[in-house]
Amino acid sequence: MERNEQPHEEAEETLDQINKKTGRNMPQAIATGAALVILIVACLLLSVDLFVLLVVVFMILALWELRVDFATVGLHLPVFMLWLCSSFTLIATYYSPYHLITMSLSIIVSIILVAIAASAKISVGNRLSLAVAGKLSNTDASARLESSFNHEGGEQHHSRLSHVAVSVLTVLYIPLLASCVIISLTFYGHPIAHAIMLVFLPALSDTGGLFAGAWLGKHKLSPRISPKKSVEGLVGSMLFAMAGAFAVFACTYDASKWATRWWVPIVAGILIGAVGTFGDLCASMLKRDIGIKDMGHLLKGHGGVMDRVDSILMSAPFTCALLWITGL
Repeated sequence: MERNEQPHEEAEETLDQINKKTGRNMPQAIATGAALVILIVACLLLSVDLFVLLVVVFMILALWELRVDFATVGLHLPVFMLWLCSSFTLIATYYSPYHLITMSLSIIVSIILVAIAASAKISVGNRLSLAVAGKLSNTDASARLESSFNHEGGEQHHSRLSHVAVSVLTVLYIPLLASCVIISLTFYGHPIAHAIMLVFLPALSDTGGLFAGAWLGKHKLSPRISPKKSVEGLVGSMLFAMAGAFAVFACTYDASKWATRWWVPIVAGILIGAVGTFGDLCASMLKRDIGIKDMGHLLKGHGGVMDRVDSILMSAPFTCALLWITGL
């Protein structure tokens, strides 16, 4: 009996060590990641319109998570107006024949409407208060002490301009960057390949950085902002994204494209790895400043939707521009 228990205990210890190195519950993270991959691929194979709808749903969830995150330090986001403007922007950008113009006008109108709604600072019901209480109850005490708002009189009182500024930043962060994912579906007749590059390559880059950092990470990239990020992890992110880009290109483009654009997967891998890591660091800095552990809470093993989409959103405009400029 003792012989049977010993391998089980060793396996648990190994799993605990992996969880500590990665900062995640890896079995949960893998299961959730697999479910997301199946969902996204199913939408892409059935209809690109379904994928657009899925992007809208994820952005709605991400906006709710951001609302809760900012509410923990007394900052108000007009979530209903953000939902309305973001949904309209993404859907109109895809279905309009003038995609870029429609996106630009929608973002400008969204900024105006959201700024007005933020200045009104209207809240309905107690759902937000309950979500904030749950968020704070699960927040690490040491992370909470790091918050720049955790000072006398700092958490509850903000000027009206602060609420407007945070709300406008949210418009630029979520619907604007998400629109780049939508625009990539509209040119050169390769919507599935473009969607895979913009959604899955940043996720693959995150995976490469996670494993390279966990097993090989020795040189800290930015210990004050994110102690678990390492130079080795950054290199792993780039290499994994590069490998994924080569795979997508091999399955999508013919020999004539490869002859003149063989370098594009290399550039794409470097861009996605570097910008995705920068996006993670920005999110980590924001979490540290607010005093929370995760940006959100809706995905088991991943923290939240925002923790999954931050690198996708940050790399989306660069990848979209690269595909458009190179005619792919």
